[in-house]
Amino acid sequence: MGRTRKGRAISGWLVVDKPAGMTSTSVVNKVRWALDAQKAGHAGTLDPDATGVLAVALGEATKTVPYITDALKCYRFMVRFGVATRTDDAEGEVIATSDARPSDADIETALAAFRGEIMQVPPQFSAVKVEGERAYDLAREGEVLDLAARPLWVESLDMIARPDADHVELEMVCGKGGYVRAIARDLGQALGCYGHVEWLRRTWSGPFDAEDGIAIATIDELAKTDALLAHVLPLETGLADLPELPATAEGAARLKNGNPGMVIASDVEFGDEAWASYQGKPLAVGIYKAGELHPSRVFNL
Repeated sequence: MGRTRKGRAISGWLVVDKPAGMTSTSVVNKVRWALDAQKAGHAGTLDPDATGVLAVALGEATKTVPYITDALKCYRFMVRFGVATRTDDAEGEVIATSDARPSDADIETALAAFRGEIMQVPPQFSAVKVEGERAYDLAREGEVLDLAARPLWVESLDMIARPDADHVELEMVCGKGGYVRAIARDLGQALGCYGHVEWLRRTWSGPFDAEDGIAIATIDELAKTDALLAHVLPLETGLADLPELPATAEGAARLKNGNPGMVIASDVEFGDEAWASYQGKPLAVGIYKAGELHPSRVFNL
């Protein structure tokens, strides 16, 4: 017999407004403890000094994490010109300085090259794996890494404010795998003045908004109570970008066992990804083919 998991079988999402100075893993551990949940994970790491929305998946909702990870995300951040750091943020050792400062027009012109499909080299201090090890672990040991550029879709990148000559506040909407620190670094290089991220906030991620997030202090206050459980969103919240297909009674029985099941479709086409429900409960995610959903992930609710 398999080992029984400790804790409660809670499935859904808790949206946390992560504070600065806390790792994403620490937030997940805090949520798991506070809810006494059997299983938890997060959708999209935030740097320790970054703030904003961190969506924590609980139980069966962990099966929907890829749909949030792949979704568009929005970041607000401040770039400090004139200084390059080893970590591309304010915490790192200063490695270069410049007295040059760009004009607003220079910034607007340079931003155009960072929109659409771009190639981005991850920061030296990042979670990218190099021969099985994390880049940040190797960088801490003093290694200078030759990291390969990776594609990134940038939906938009706009100047929000210019508080002074040394700073610019930007907002970026991008796809999976974007490094805001790399944007700041590369923008500074493009403008010939160096740059790094002074602060960073993720304002939304897929269907989740930081304004709706719960604070860590509130999690501590409501820990181990039903009042905290009331903040947990349904599992299907993470499937907001996929169409919902009601299953027939027979289809629901088949889908629960991991088999293709009959669904009632309207706007989907052959080969589309969708999720099936029955009597208000999510059953599975899969591919729609000729009146049936062929499941790739089945929810045990």
